[in-house]
Amino acid sequence: MNGYETALVTGASSGIGEAVVRALAAAGLTVHAIARRADRLAALAEQTGCQAHAFDATDTEALMRLLDGLAIDILVNNVATGLGFGDHVSEVDPAVIDQAVATNLTVSLHACRLVLPGMIARGRGHVVTVSSISGLYPIRQALYGATKGGQHLLHQTLRVELLGTGVRATEICPGSTHTEFFDRAFEDDAAGKAAFLESCRLLDPEDVADAVLYAVARPAHVNVGTIELTPTGEVPGGILHDGDER
Repeated sequence: MNGYETALVTGASSGIGEAVVRALAAAGLTVHAIARRADRLAALAEQTGCQAHAFDATDTEALMRLLDGLAIDILVNNVATGLGFGDHVSEVDPAVIDQAVATNLTVSLHACRLVLPGMIARGRGHVVTVSSISGLYPIRQALYGATKGGQHLLHQTLRVELLGTGVRATEICPGSTHTEFFDRAFEDDAAGKAAFLESCRLLDPEDVADAVLYAVARPAHVNVGTIELTPTGEVPGGILHDGDER
């Protein structure tokens, strides 16, 4: 694992984040897991030995206190929300916009700001951004696409900033994954959620965690830049016309 000893995972209490914590802990790393749900984190800590930190990752002051003096070798920016996913941006509540941007993008920026100085000083480290296929291709949800597109450009630009430091950066762009994300994305549309979940065999969180582990375990001279990971029965892209059902 390139001498990596510690990892930080945001959004760690379920789904992809939980699977990544389990994978990294099984690989022998000390994993610091951040999420809001203390009971879920406590159970995860008991099962994996991870260090549980129960607070909202959008609380920048709490994030700063945690990372003050803490050396992190692998940062996994994973926390995300599906709030506003089913709404056109012309209809979404202003508070939802603010929360989606804060959760899906701002946390990643602050986490990078806090852990990168130590990584650069040590000459090694790895930033993993769990973005989305929605950040690479146009989708029907402008708010979610914008936040994930911002993460994508953050990652691409970060690679430029980190050139020559020995610090690596990987963006994982999953397609539809069977997680609690869709509980929020379809919270007012049970029929739509059921139809979506049955549309094809979705990815499992462990599929994404495997991709994270693959990237960080490559030799230090190898940087895995971007991984697109989709269900076999799902492809991004396409052209819409005025008469298409939306």
